[in-house]
Amino acid sequence: MIQVNQVNKTFQLGDQPVHALNNIQLKISPGEYLSIMGPSGSGKSTLLNMLGLLDIPDDGEYWLQGSDGLALDTVPMDEEVRARYRRDHIGFVFQSYHLIPRLTAAENIELPLVLAGIPPDERKERLQPIIQRLGLEQRAGHLPNQLSGGQRQRVAIGRATIMRPKLLLADEPTGNLDSHSGAEVIELLEELNNDGITLIIVTHDMDLGDRAKRKIRMVDGEIVLDKSREQEPS
Repeated sequence: MIQVNQVNKTFQLGDQPVHALNNIQLKISPGEYLSIMGPSGSGKSTLLNMLGLLDIPDDGEYWLQGSDGLALDTVPMDEEVRARYRRDHIGFVFQSYHLIPRLTAAENIELPLVLAGIPPDERKERLQPIIQRLGLEQRAGHLPNQLSGGQRQRVAIGRATIMRPKLLLADEPTGNLDSHSGAEVIELLEELNNDGITLIIVTHDMDLGDRAKRKIRMVDGEIVLDKSREQEPS
């Protein structure tokens, strides 16, 4: 599903070039669950943004599976095509939720369907099961500022998955949550992975990172460890 070949990305910070991604080589199969860990500035979020088509590498190749099952070379895509692929195939969950304050929980979840031009009847048909699965039946009509952090993150997950994406990218999804709410959010993400969604989580939390079936560690823009759970000693 994902194939990254010798990808590099450099940012200019003042007079100094910063090599955010350095010769990244990565292959991810459909349905995998992996964590990306490393110190601040290691390139974790830059890699996640590139995987989510929010950023373009300076050079190298990034291939994704298209709707017809064939591989797509994403680097030459223009922004309109990239935006359409993001909308239809990739879900994003961020530490800060990024909910729209004037919309209710249900309206925030429904928003991608509205932007995609899905008819109201189909939107309602898709929305209700997600609200139930998220345990938000009693909070669907509340605004974000009337919800707890855990509830807001569940709304964000609902919004990220309502288009039924193949790939779910989560950047520090429990960073603003207490341990109980964080555990609930991770369990929900892992349920979605069990349903077949490819799940990639960027985190500083070692305990959270260790839950993934495959762990990647980055340092100075390079992947220095790529280990699946099956490779670990029992």
